[in-house]
Amino acid sequence: MPARALLHDLFDLTGQVAVVIGGTGELCGAMAEGLAGAGARVVLAGRSEAKAAARLERIRAGGGEGCFVAVEAASRESLVALREESLARYGRIDILVNGAGINAATPFLEISDAEYARIFEVNTGAVFRACQVFGEYFVREKVRASIINVGSMSGLVPLSRVFSYSMSKAAVHNLSRNLAREWAPLGIRVNTLVPGFFPAEQNRQVLNAERVENILRHTAAGRFGEAEELVGATLLLASARAGSFLNGMELVVDGGYSAMTI
Repeated sequence: MPARALLHDLFDLTGQVAVVIGGTGELCGAMAEGLAGAGARVVLAGRSEAKAAARLERIRAGGGEGCFVAVEAASRESLVALREESLARYGRIDILVNGAGINAATPFLEISDAEYARIFEVNTGAVFRACQVFGEYFVREKVRASIINVGSMSGLVPLSRVFSYSMSKAAVHNLSRNLAREWAPLGIRVNTLVPGFFPAEQNRQVLNAERVENILRHTAAGRFGEAEELVGATLLLASARAGSFLNGMELVVDGGYSAMTI
């Protein structure tokens, strides 16, 4: 088989449907656009219809297909409605991306119970519920699905000033590996995509000049990542062919951040 044909065959998602929770954000929006470019029909799930409209315009301009469905990621009822509307529109679901997230830079001794609970409700609870809601469909219908949970470098190694966020993402990493073990016999793959430092909305509120300097000094590439640089890893994890034996892994996309010491 010619090389170009092989590459197309390995990563082709034609006929598949991807639900991207957090797809109205910068990082997951780029991931959704990449999935659409590989042939998947995408459901952008989030709060902002305006942000979704701009992303869908780009997807359609590239020949892709998609729609927006409003969702409250931490609400089980909203997630069930998202699943059912996605099935009503497209008749199937093959790929789930869990990318909703919030952050805070509150000093540890000042973190309130309310802030702690809110961060865990969105960052961990939403992923837990989505995996249940969509996993029930995958198991019942015997779908050989791919679940991509968006983790964080701070879920792997300590990162100052984001205590609750780091804890919540570490729980997502653990959940992903547990589900990978549980559902592997059913052909359902669960992996964690681990971005390094990217210009996501939740990062901007905790960055200042000193912190940016420290991050760049600790990143081998010497820069922040661009959202589009997550697309290749997303397609690898999503593809039932290219990623068929990838399960329970933490795929780090960090420009060498985790390779640096001093």
